[in-house]
Amino acid sequence: MAAPTTAQPQQEQPAILTAQQQQQFDLGITLALNGWPALSLAVASNWGGPESGDKRDWLCGAVSEMFTERPETDAEDLEEVLIQVMNDEFDVVVDDGSAAEVARQIMDLREQCARNEFGTVQSLWAAYQEKMAKKGAGAEKAMFKRVENEEEEDDDEDDDDDDGGDEDGDIEMDDAPAPVRAPREKPEPEVDEEGFTKVVGRRKR
Repeated sequence: MAAPTTAQPQQEQPAILTAQQQQQFDLGITLALNGWPALSLAVASNWGGPESGDKRDWLCGAVSEMFTERPETDAEDLEEVLIQVMNDEFDVVVDDGSAAEVARQIMDLREQCARNEFGTVQSLWAAYQEKMAKKGAGAEKAMFKRVENEEEEDDDEDDDDDDGGDEDGDIEMDDAPAPVRAPREKPEPEVDEEGFTKVVGRRKR
């Protein structure tokens, strides 16, 4: 008599995301990857070439597409993809465990979005906007300071023109271009009493 077979528990298939859920998940993917220090450093340093920023944007879309085409993708699959892309596109070997952390974060975001829980995504989005606002304000402040310094330099130059130049508008010697060295003239050949031309060595020239 054959032994009774026990039914194997079926693995739960990942839920198919609705349009709204997918939109929030895509935003979560982008925010998670933009918050990855290893990738941010690679982009800021142009380790992937001048198009490093475009490569990061491409990776965000590639990760989203991977989940659409293979909903069974897990954290380990995603970690391998992140490590491979960093190696192939940015010539960076990620061995600090950060790729696994980002992969788990993205998987958590997917599960939350599937339950219509968008709080984490919105928190990441708010933090990102605040970071960009501070960065923009800092860049604007630095630009204002640079413009202010340029204006002060212009004022100093105007004062120098008033005090240093004469009424005829002659240029100060400090402002004159460096003199151009004239080419060295070739020495005239020397002829001795018997009419023979003397050979002049290069050092004497």
